[in-house]
Amino acid sequence: MKLGYNWKQGPFEMIDALGPEWFAKKLEAENITVPPILEKLLKCHSDRPQGAEESESGSDPSVTPDGSTRDDNIGFYRIEDGKIQFFGTDGQYHDVQRPDGVLLLRDIKLSSQPVMKNASANVWDIGDGVLCFEHTSKMNTFDEQIFEMLVKAQKTIESSDDYKALVIYNEASHFSAGANLGLAMFMINIAMYPQVEEFVATGQRVFMGLKFAPFPVVSAPSGMALGGGCEILLSSDAVQAHAETYCGLVEVGVGLIPGWGGCKEMILRFQERERAKFAADMSKIGKDNIWFSPDTTPVGAVRKAFETIGMATVAKSGPEAVDIGYLRKTDGITMNRDRLLYDAKTRALELAKNYEPPEKVENIRLGGAGAKMALDLAVSDLRKSGKATPYDVVVSDHLAAVLSGGDKDYTETLSEDDLLKLELSEFMHLLHNEGTFARIEHMLEKGKPLRN
Repeated sequence: MKLGYNWKQGPFEMIDALGPEWFAKKLEAENITVPPILEKLLKCHSDRPQGAEESESGSDPSVTPDGSTRDDNIGFYRIEDGKIQFFGTDGQYHDVQRPDGVLLLRDIKLSSQPVMKNASANVWDIGDGVLCFEHTSKMNTFDEQIFEMLVKAQKTIESSDDYKALVIYNEASHFSAGANLGLAMFMINIAMYPQVEEFVATGQRVFMGLKFAPFPVVSAPSGMALGGGCEILLSSDAVQAHAETYCGLVEVGVGLIPGWGGCKEMILRFQERERAKFAADMSKIGKDNIWFSPDTTPVGAVRKAFETIGMATVAKSGPEAVDIGYLRKTDGITMNRDRLLYDAKTRALELAKNYEPPEKVENIRLGGAGAKMALDLAVSDLRKSGKATPYDVVVSDHLAAVLSGGDKDYTETLSEDDLLKLELSEFMHLLHNEGTFARIEHMLEKGKPLRN
């Protein structure tokens, strides 16, 4: 029922939630025959010797629908010795057997404690030297405590011979909705702009730390991975995505641009694709027939990044995320949600063998003023046709400034750090704008973008 009809609980789990004793009495009151397996369950517990050891299912008493206290130790499911057990038709409890290739964080939690934790995140040891970082904040949004725990996890792996890889994963409905907009709104309201700038800069440092860490980082998203939730995927060595992953850089919807490396990483991704296409074309028609190289024509990658970010494009599936460019062709797609953590862990262990971190790119060539002008003209046409609002033009102008390289000349190159500085500068300019404030406020109140 859970798989076919997307129920949150199966029939027997719902009976456990209601209370088997209460449910049996309710059936009798309605003149409905109590099923034999339910009778066996109640008899099994009534025959239990006085003072028998209770299960680990919880110590706090629960309440039945009529307000009475129920015995949490009576149920079709229980936890015994850190394992989930079910009550069988033979009147005995049996361990729930997971199929090969299934690894669930909720099972790990039954028999272990987190390696470290705070109010917004947990870090778990999932075996074989792999740590798992789990968001626990509302909508798994990013806050200062998330960054603090990511840094601690990184330092723990670097300083210990026991660990060699990190998986970023959780079992919530959605991987991450990005930055905490409510917190941002509060800070803007009381003019805490320096603190916001430091928060964004911290996110940049943390994500760069993950990208260039001396160990592999694998992100395993499912559901929504938006804004900062998408940017952490872009900063990972590899992504093992559930097929139903909806990722995208959607910051323009709240009057901002990606500030944690999203602009930088999309430029690098599209330039990488341009080089791969160039190499493929060269192998097909011969080197002598190629009169340009992707390194001297950067506008294509800039335009693609501008369109993807500027339109707040969201992939509707894992495979579509590959097509758009949020995921690489080398990233994995998992069809079965229960196998996602296992697949991500397997990928992390593969990467950990003779792992070498990537080198920082120091020679990113962008289009300069020429590329900026081309992007501005495209937005102007959209405005004239009514497809872009006045504030869309403002946001697009700041986005174009980052993607074209700011005031750099066409012949000059930038480093990854240079692009991050540009991101932060343009992000903060937008944050001071009333149009951005209105968009954030509208999103928090209405749950949809403001078309101002």
